[in-house]
Amino acid sequence: MRPASLDEVAGQEHLLRPGSPLVTLAVAGTTGRTASSVILWGPPGTGKTTMAQAIARSSGRRFVELSAVTAGVKDVREVMQEAVTQRDMYGQSTILFLDEIHRFTKAQQDALLPGVENGWVVLIAATTENPSFSVISPLLSRSLLLTLRPLTDDQLGSLLDRAVEDPRGLDGAVTLLAEAREALVRLASGDARRALTALEAAASLAEAPDDEDGEDDADRRPEITADHVAQAVDRALLRYDRQGDEHYDVISAFIKSIRGSDPDAALHYLARMIEAGEDPRFIARRLIISASEDIGLADPQGLVIAVAAADAVQFIGMPEGRIPLAEATAYLATTAKSNAAYLAIDRAIADVRAGGFGRVPLHLRDAHYPGAKRLGHGKGYRYPHDSDVGVVAQQYLPDELRGRRYYDPTPRGQERDIGARLEKIRRIVDGD
Repeated sequence: MRPASLDEVAGQEHLLRPGSPLVTLAVAGTTGRTASSVILWGPPGTGKTTMAQAIARSSGRRFVELSAVTAGVKDVREVMQEAVTQRDMYGQSTILFLDEIHRFTKAQQDALLPGVENGWVVLIAATTENPSFSVISPLLSRSLLLTLRPLTDDQLGSLLDRAVEDPRGLDGAVTLLAEAREALVRLASGDARRALTALEAAASLAEAPDDEDGEDDADRRPEITADHVAQAVDRALLRYDRQGDEHYDVISAFIKSIRGSDPDAALHYLARMIEAGEDPRFIARRLIISASEDIGLADPQGLVIAVAAADAVQFIGMPEGRIPLAEATAYLATTAKSNAAYLAIDRAIADVRAGGFGRVPLHLRDAHYPGAKRLGHGKGYRYPHDSDVGVVAQQYLPDELRGRRYYDPTPRGQERDIGARLEKIRRIVDGD
């Protein structure tokens, strides 16, 4: 089912628009135009190899494929020498597709530079790791970096439908039931290769002889069910719809388990989301919200860890991303909790929305622009750093809200110390 042309590629519309670098690369060989080398960065099963081969077919160029897992400097130099020979003797340019370039050492990547710089080859390199960290700068600066995205559910569904009917695939030999299609899309998690592999295995199970009912099934078109999919991947199928009730129920239970300080339950719901193919960025965002809403200043480190987990997932991807997600989940579930900051901003917003904002006191207004001091701006302002304790008696809220309290620290975690300090600060500020 590998596409024969760029027109058949599922997804990646942002890279395949008319006039885009990849489309230009595909036609440059037939028009005599020069083409830039490219580095394709994206998760597995998003079409990196597919697009490289489709470009080679469309452009009429000679295509050579190397894998960084098995190739070395000697192999690279042989490709470069042969590319020069083909160009000089036959006028044919070469596309070198290098899979998993991040596995090449610096010295091995250095061997690519002469060929790329002199135009002996057009390099199409593929990687699942951030090229900024895994590809040497000279090679990176000589190539266009293009980012591939995981396939959407709709794109995966269309891919499966085509594979069922296309002569290159199952050629209409089976019927893919809706529940099985949904299960395959969910299990694939944006990976086209995984979806097609599971489909093929499930189709084999569906087509296997079953004579338990004693009926002749020769004329009946086998149906792929969700049970076939579950057997094919040896994995329980979770009832989980990323757009439906289960999506909201599980994430709700996840957050409430963290809030309730039950790490075991929180990790259970995390596992359910991961296994169901939930977007890890969505999970990371919810952890950041939980750290701000439910942990707050009882443990300010909670927000730092949640943001770090989100960055880590973005950087390393899945499945390894499950580890920082689990670390953040366990930390947030077991640390001290406070929603005081969350309640404080909501109280303040409620006052503002109700019209309770008043004018900024004169002594707090900006006094830097011409004429401000003549208006009394900044007059009487007391600089807190001039005080031995760094706090002075001074009104900060507008007159209409004087004495209003929004933030009420809890006696839990670090807020216990914050509360004691804030009590002293408020007495000084209020002039008591």
